Amino acid sequence: MGNCNCKGRMYPNLFKPLRIGNIKMKNRIICAPTSPSMIDLNGHFTPEMIAYLEEKAKGGAGVVTYGEAIVHSETGKSHNKQLQLDAFGVRQGMSEAARAIHNAGAYANIQLSHGGMYGGLASVGGDVDTCSVAYGPSDMTMAAGEVKEMPGELIYEIIESYGKAAKLCKETGFDMVQVHAAHGWLFSQFLSPVWNKRTDEFGGSLENRARFFLLALDAVRKAVGPQFPIEARISGDDMTDKGLGLDDCIKVAQMIDDKVDLINVSCGNHEDTDMFCRTHPSAFYPRGVNVYLAAEIKKHVKTPVACVGSLNDPAQMEEIIASGQADVVEIARATLADPYLPKKAYDGNTDDITPCLRCYECFGATGELEMVKCAVNPTMGEQLYAKKIEPAQVKKKVLVVGGGPAGMEAAITLAKRGHNVTLAEKTEKLGGSLHPAGAAYFKEDIRKLIKVLSSRVEKAGVNVLLNKVVTPEFVKEFNPDTLFVAIGARELRPPIKGMDSDKVIMAIDAELNPEKLGENVVIMGGGLVGAEASIGFEHEGKKCTIVEMKSSIAEEVNSFYRGGLMPEVKRSAKCLVNTKVKEITSEGVICEAEGNEFTVKADSVVCALGFKSPYDEVDKLTDVVDEYYIIGDCKKVGKIYDAMNTGYYSALLV
Repeated sequence: MGNCNCKGRMYPNLFKPLRIGNIKMKNRIICAPTSPSMIDLNGHFTPEMIAYLEEKAKGGAGVVTYGEAIVHSETGKSHNKQLQLDAFGVRQGMSEAARAIHNAGAYANIQLSHGGMYGGLASVGGDVDTCSVAYGPSDMTMAAGEVKEMPGELIYEIIESYGKAAKLCKETGFDMVQVHAAHGWLFSQFLSPVWNKRTDEFGGSLENRARFFLLALDAVRKAVGPQFPIEARISGDDMTDKGLGLDDCIKVAQMIDDKVDLINVSCGNHEDTDMFCRTHPSAFYPRGVNVYLAAEIKKHVKTPVACVGSLNDPAQMEEIIASGQADVVEIARATLADPYLPKKAYDGNTDDITPCLRCYECFGATGELEMVKCAVNPTMGEQLYAKKIEPAQVKKKVLVVGGGPAGMEAAITLAKRGHNVTLAEKTEKLGGSLHPAGAAYFKEDIRKLIKVLSSRVEKAGVNVLLNKVVTPEFVKEFNPDTLFVAIGARELRPPIKGMDSDKVIMAIDAELNPEKLGENVVIMGGGLVGAEASIGFEHEGKKCTIVEMKSSIAEEVNSFYRGGLMPEVKRSAKCLVNTKVKEITSEGVICEAEGNEFTVKADSVVCALGFKSPYDEVDKLTDVVDEYYIIGDCKKVGKIYDAMNTGYYSALLV
């Protein structure tokens, strides 16, 4: 759309300014609170964390929010590593973070939180260095340990700490604060009619159960003054029998209507595994599944309302604002996949937005690696260290073999650097293993990723050869300066008796062509491929049984994605674990479990027993050139993250 004055016109409501207190947002997009573990052991920001926030601001959002900053560390630290607003020396990093966000063009917001009983219990957030006592609204026994009723004097001490924390945030340059009262943390616990059995002024009626929250908001307001924006995150529905329903959440919103400048409506409970994937919606939910809660609360308050719910399509965001469902959209994972989503929407480049796959790679990394990463964004979490795409000093003739995610990402990056790139793909279209991975009804985001990467290949000026099987002879004839091998992996086909039966269909073929399957399907292998396949096949009307040697299905998958996956798998398939396939017969599959043999009847048998890198083919191709790079599954069988990552960074080495 060039430099014309029509920028933002595709989404006029999304890019309409909004005044909240003494700030004027340039658009209706807030980068929602996220709290990766890039915090040091003193509870301070690290340079990596600041760079992460800075890139979000560069991406064009009106406000960037840091999440889960703890106001009272002695009782409320709910994660292993967490920003602690009462830690000595915390001001420097906070000031640097606020300045970095400002200098990149956004307002800086920070979430004030307290884990309540999860400060002293092992939880999703963490299990190391928990507080000495788990204080909650009332005495109770939780699976992770004993909870003590929070004394009244401690309640008032924590209220005071909210004021001190808000004052600190204002002094260090933050433009807003958000008070967290959802997701099962402190105020959410006190609001619960099940957990809160108190008989003092903080228990009993909803007004009493909300008192702690309201007094904390009053302390924050007193500390920051009348014009400083305060955002409150509340539930629209806790969606659990332990919490509040929509009607009571509306009442809470009305109680805070005169106390805050923005009401952020979320839902669910972090510590309820069934709810986690609704609070942060998985691929099994439609985009914007939680927006209706904000829309309902908006009818009952005069304060602007923000919504959440795995939003990543600017057209949907525009519709939400235009139709009056909310005044602001808050997006988190979408800005990890593509921090520049707001800018691309403003410039009219929506086709180039990298889609979030809702794979929870980001959540998994915060626990496993104490950092953040993204399956589709190789520089996410690497903002400080990642080499940028710069023109190559010597322009080379490069041949990339294989048009899957690794090959496409490499080709795009190489071409952007000025190399003369040819991408050869043996099939009739680009995408590689993304096609079977994106075949199921709930994998629309992977199908979008194929489109985005294919479009970038074209725009980058890559010469694409489709239906081209590359042999060592072709490589010799082509004579590239550099060869990239991205030929993917082979499906494993173990020597099980009867594997040559017409009943047997390999997983990739079955995913791409479910019409080949009969009504009763046995899936050999209960890893991620087999588990997801069962959901897709059941959707196609098949009756599925998964046979898995290990003791659990999809055990290699990170716990966050698995939480949303397993209820779907159990609904879609009969799962036989600790079970071995002995033979495939005309009747079905002979299995063995605990020394007993039995037959599972099957019209079709899907082989989903894993993949193996084709090192023999790789070696034949690389042996005929001097300079080569092996990327993606043919280097080591991995995830989309590994393919994109090896493709991107290898291309920067040429």
